[in-house]
Amino acid sequence: MKQYLILEMRTPKFDAGVIAAHRAHLDALKERGVLEAFGPFTDKSGGSGGAYLISAGSLEDAYAVAFADPLHLTGSSDITVREWDVTRVVVEA
Repeated sequence: MKQYLILEMRTPKFDAGVIAAHRAHLDALKERGVLEAFGPFTDKSGGSGGAYLISAGSLEDAYAVAFADPLHLTGSSDITVREWDVTRVVVEA
């Protein structure tokens, strides 16, 4: 399995009513063991949005996950999918 970063940047057509459906999408990914991390951008530079990290077998599978997200389906966010070679750093106390 590879890891993919899904970036979601709000469009002018953003509808806050879709957030509940987006969270349900993320919950379903978590239940399937696909979702690794997620969260909103907090600096507000360059627009508002967020990202999530998934595991998938291929780029096509990652696009299928991203394009099934209600944020994409409603046109509320522009989606970018990037394969990401995540390096984890362990900090010792």
